[in-house]
Amino acid sequence: MEDILTVFKASKQCNVSPKTIINWIESGHITAYKTVGGHRRIKQSDLVAFMTKQGIPIPEDTPVEERTRILVVDDDPIIVETIVQSLEEDEHDYEVISASDGFEAGIQVNHFKPHLLILDIMMPDIKGYEVCKKIKNEEETKDIKIIVLSAYLDEEKFKKMKEHGADVCFSKPLPLPQLKEEVARLLGGKE
Repeated sequence: MEDILTVFKASKQCNVSPKTIINWIESGHITAYKTVGGHRRIKQSDLVAFMTKQGIPIPEDTPVEERTRILVVDDDPIIVETIVQSLEEDEHDYEVISASDGFEAGIQVNHFKPHLLILDIMMPDIKGYEVCKKIKNEEETKDIKIIVLSAYLDEEKFKKMKEHGADVCFSKPLPLPQLKEEVARLLGGKE
């Protein structure tokens, strides 16, 4: 199968920022598609065609290293898209996927094996405390960092979430700059 690039990888090949690649995609200069999770992907051949047309030098292939994986669990598609796009534009080249319910989240934790979980605990089928406890108590998942999101938690409940294994708690509406800072801080050991 042909190489498929993330926005970050394409930005490295073109020697521009990820935001510039997104702008080029949105203005129709680079052909791309979106995954089910809302991530932009570019075929290597489409990027090379664009670079050739624009006279951008094509670099030698760089070795692929394992990317840091983040799972965003929220039933609000706008929040998911906002978080995913914000993290995909980040210079750390995170691989971000999303789940819209607890069942899908459980499957993704096992298959995708995220390094970090961003979890809305006010979803109908999710018991926040139990999810955190289960992840932190199982050998295979105990190292996953957990950021909890909620529109309805006070300091007391946040404290309880942390006792059950949450690393960081945020109230909605979401402060994106702080979220990105916390993601980078929590994943500092993965770099």
